[in-house]
Parts: sequence; structure tokens; C-alpha cells
Amino acid sequence: MCGIAGLCNWGDNWQRNIERMNEKMYHRGPDASGVWASEDHAVVLGHRRLSIVDLTPSGAQPMESHDGRYVIAYNGEIYNYRTIRDRLLQEHKTADFRGTSDTEILLEAIAAYGMEETLRMAKGMFAMAVYDKKEQALSIARDRVGEKPLYYGFVQGDKFVFASDLNSIAALDGFENPVNTGILQQYFRYGYIPAPYSVYQNIYKLEPGKLLKIKFPFNKYDIKTYWSMREAAVYGQSHLFTGNETEAAEELERLLKESIRGQMVADVPVGAFLSAGIDSSTVVSLMQSISDRKVRSFTIGMWDEKFNEADIAGQIAAHLGTEHTELYITEEDARGVIPHLAQMFGEPFADSSQIPTYLVSKMTREHVTVSLSGDGGDELFCGYNTYTSIDRIWQKTRKIPYGLRKPVSALLGVGSAGSHGAMAVRAGLLGARSIEDMYLRSEIGEGFRLVRRQKGAAKTDGELCAQAERYDTVMDTYPSGLLQEPQHNLMLMDLLMYHPDDILCKVDRTAMAVSLETRVPMLDRDVVEFAWTLPLAYRKQDGVTKKVLRDILYRYVPRELMERPKKGFSIPLHKWLKEPELREWAQSLIDRKTLDEQGILETDVVWQLWDDYIKRDIWRVQIWYVLMFQEWMRTCYSRNDD
Repeated sequence: MCGIAGLCNWGDNWQRNIERMNEKMYHRGPDASGVWASEDHAVVLGHRRLSIVDLTPSGAQPMESHDGRYVIAYNGEIYNYRTIRDRLLQEHKTADFRGTSDTEILLEAIAAYGMEETLRMAKGMFAMAVYDKKEQALSIARDRVGEKPLYYGFVQGDKFVFASDLNSIAALDGFENPVNTGILQQYFRYGYIPAPYSVYQNIYKLEPGKLLKIKFPFNKYDIKTYWSMREAAVYGQSHLFTGNETEAAEELERLLKESIRGQMVADVPVGAFLSAGIDSSTVVSLMQSISDRKVRSFTIGMWDEKFNEADIAGQIAAHLGTEHTELYITEEDARGVIPHLAQMFGEPFADSSQIPTYLVSKMTREHVTVSLSGDGGDELFCGYNTYTSIDRIWQKTRKIPYGLRKPVSALLGVGSAGSHGAMAVRAGLLGARSIEDMYLRSEIGEGFRLVRRQKGAAKTDGELCAQAERYDTVMDTYPSGLLQEPQHNLMLMDLLMYHPDDILCKVDRTAMAVSLETRVPMLDRDVVEFAWTLPLAYRKQDGVTKKVLRDILYRYVPRELMERPKKGFSIPLHKWLKEPELREWAQSLIDRKTLDEQGILETDVVWQLWDDYIKRDIWRVQIWYVLMFQEWMRTCYSRNDD
């Protein structure tokens, strides 16, 4: 795991700036730093290294190909690099390798087969930049599902830049890209900024499965798709698995074991997160079943029993025979993380499970350098209760003709603008054209009321939605009925946006803040593509979610340990923010004078939300969204003005 950065057309002070970019990514790669520049300094690549495979200098980056034509700066792991190495040797594409790193094998594959073919054959998580000296072309690419981040764009008008960390771009001399206030409508809707946008104007996130190419004079780029989650879903659902449930579980278990076996390869200690949930328990169970030694597993617990699953996780670990480590965190531990979150993410991010995720990563890093995670199970195997509830509401709502529902929805929406958000959401749901539209509308909440309107702007939530159209996300443009099963469409919508832009972002940033590499076996290409061939009944049956995963897990862990209500990886924010220390912190962020001077948020709306919470105990998640935005404004954006 590493961090990458680069500059095109930067000018004489390129070295100072690439070094500043590298310095900002120290946490992503504390073991080494490297810089490469073309002869004319038109292209500069930077790299920070966290050594995982081949700890010797032969794995250092940026790295040049054997023929000298290509240079790579790469962040991630290619799990099938040995298979690619064997092909290169068998086809006599190279005589030998300098070391044993997956970076060298990846680079030689690009030299032999080209960028696009190499991306299609590689299985792993990555963000990479490859410069072709002969064509004077720079290519940057991101993995299929979005495990690793990659930002890019233009600064100072015509200078192209990219980096793993948005803070690296913001640290450049003369960086003056303003806040992208247009995308804030979406941020206050979801609690994160969806790709391809970022919080800065003219800076973007490269979307999963994409390849960007920019050639001299580096003022225009093209983006291609080399793999698509949407296409994988459509293909899978049109080529359904023909075996029975038992055969489906056996094939999925085989694929997961193959994925886990590849992801356990490292020249440093490897472990796994273990909650009491189906996903992480399945991963740890399969890890232990193929390991010849005790697997290291890690759990954090909380003293509040409503949020604590450490006891059950400990029982699972004991049954599997792992070498288990648990840490009970105090409220003081968790609260102490909050003021540091904005710097970890580089832009506003407000999924509050970022706090326990950081704490379990910090504890895990004290023992291992790599940790496997169970992320992906909910979205791939229909694990969220929301899928069922939205489907149920839609089946009732659709019976009322849309021509009747639409005017009633509009009337209720106008009447609820400025009132409690739940009414606005219900009004929006009533006006949904499809189950996909209903799922989208369920996320509106208070978000569109928070961003300051320009003079003459619309005043209703519906009209404000229309104003944000030029910042449409993949959720906004998702075609209704793409997949036959309604709940499959909701799963795919989440895998296209929520999963990469929230879940995977959260895991990457919090783990990398403590220099821990995380790997996600369920997001292996073969696992994902097989999962999309499964009928809904194999994923959810008689109210039982993740059915096929449970069929695997119960071969290793007693059913009675797992069949209990899920508590989730959450914290009692609504309680903590009323306590003196955090209340003072929060109110300093939303000081009326500060909000008015910034001119971004509606001061009265912010304070209405806060007063409803403090005085009437009405908690809305947008309160946390506001606080994380304001903390980012104070600790990250304000520094750009210095």
C-alpha cells in the first residue's frame, strides 16, 4: 500500500512541489519516498511506499521498465501477480526479474501487452500512473470497485495533477481552486461527495474501472471504461447460475477461498477485522480453514451494550481458534478522534462509523501491517434491511396511479419545506416513478435546505433537486428496471456509488491514517461476477439475508452464534454531542458569524437543526454532516488561504 502523485507542465519549481505532495502522503507510505522526472521535467511522478511484498530496494518506486520506455508509480496490490509473471516468462516477454515485487511484474506486463489488456488481466486493488516516454502519454487507472483513491484535475488553469490524497493536491504552490459549492447539495444529501466530483472545482475522483490518458501537451484527457460493475450485473443476471443452493454455496466458497489465499500473500504480518457479523466472520472462518497457523483477528468493543459486539466476536474467534485481540474503547477514546477526522479524509466525509473504523485500524496496526475486511457482503448478497423496506413501500405505492400521486406529493413537499425532514421524505416517496426513484428520494432529508441559495433560487426541495442536475450522480441517472429483480437494482445502485464513495473510502482513509493496508476478499473480480449470476432467492429467502453466505459460514461457526440482531458498527453521536466538551467544539464550528462570513451554508437552517437537537432532542444526521463540513473548512480549506 502506498501513495502516488504527479505533475504535468509544472515548471521550474516541480521538485519542491512533488516533494510537498509526497510529504502530505507520508501516512500512506512511511517506509520510503521516491521521485522521477522526465528529461524536460514536463512529467513528474511521486511515490510513498508502505512495503508489503518485496521489502528490498528492488521494489522501490517510481520504477522504470526493463526496456526503459515506461515508468510507473503504483498504489495497491495485484493478487494474481505470480500468474502474470509465469505468463511473461512462458511467452518470453522477459528473461528475468530484478526482484519479486508485483510492481515490476505489473510494469513488464504493461510493456508487453499494453495498458488496457494488463488492466483486464490483473486482479487486485490499485491506483496507478504509467508514463510512456515514446508516446509522451500519461495513463492513470483505478481498480474495478474503487478500493484505492485517485484524484486528478487542473490547477492554475493548465497544470495537470493527480494524487492518492486530496491534501497532496491542496498543498501545491498557488493552489486556489475554490470550494465546489454545487456538489455540496449532494454532500448534504448523502454525507459524502460522490464520484466523479470532489470538494474542489476542477478536481475530480477517477471512477472505479476507469482509465484516463493524457498526452503532450497535457491539456486534454480521455477516459475509458475497462471494467463496469453495471455491465457485470447485467451480464450475470442474463446468465443465471443453474445449480441449486448447495452448489451455489460450494462455488462461492471455492472462489472466496481462492481470493483469500491470494490476499494473504505478503512479506509482513497479516490479520483480519472480526466483528460479530456474517461478512467478517465468513472471511475469518475461511482464512483459518486454509491457514497452517493461527490467524490474527481483531475486534474493538464498547462499554455501552447497545453498541457492543465484542463478546460475540470473541466467542466466534474462540470457536475458530484464532489468535484474537480485542480492545474496549472508552467514550473518551472515540470522542478524541473527532477533531482529527477532516485531515484524514481531505474533504468533507460524515459516515460516523469512521470513528470506530479508525480505532480498530489503529489497534490492528500495532500487531500487523495488513488486515482483511468483510466489506462488500451487504451490497453483493442483499444484506441491508432497507432493500426490503423500500421494496415493500413501493409495492404498496405503485398501486396508486402516478397521475394522482404526483400532485399530492408536490403539495406535501411545498408544505413540508422548512419543517421536519421526515415529512419531506414521505412526500418525495409518494411521487416516485419507480422503485429506483423511490430509493433515490429516500436520501433527500434536510440536505437541500442547508446550502445557501443564490438570489432568485428555487425554494422547494423538489426545485432545488432540479437545480443540482449538472452534478448528477450515478444514482440520479440510474435507468429504472435495468435488472429484473427490484432489490437487485437497489444493490447495484449501492455498489455504483455508496460502496466505493462511502464504505471503501472510509476503510481506506482510516486505515491509511495509521499505515495499515486493508484488503477486501469479497470484492475479488471473480467473486463479484459470480455473485451477480445468483437469483435473488439464493441471497435472500424467507426474510433471511445473505442466505448463500450463511450457508458457507454455518459450516464453520454454530448457527446460534450468528442468529441474533445485528448491532452495527456505530456510536451514540446524538448523546455525545450534548456533553460539554463536544458541544463546545460543535458550537464553535457553527458560530453564526463564521457561517455568515463563509457564505456557503444557510445560517438560520443550521441553527434550526441545532436548536431542535439541543432543546427538543430531535436528532438529524445532517447535524453531523454540517459539523464535518465545518471542521474541514477550518482544518483543511482555511490552510489554502495562508
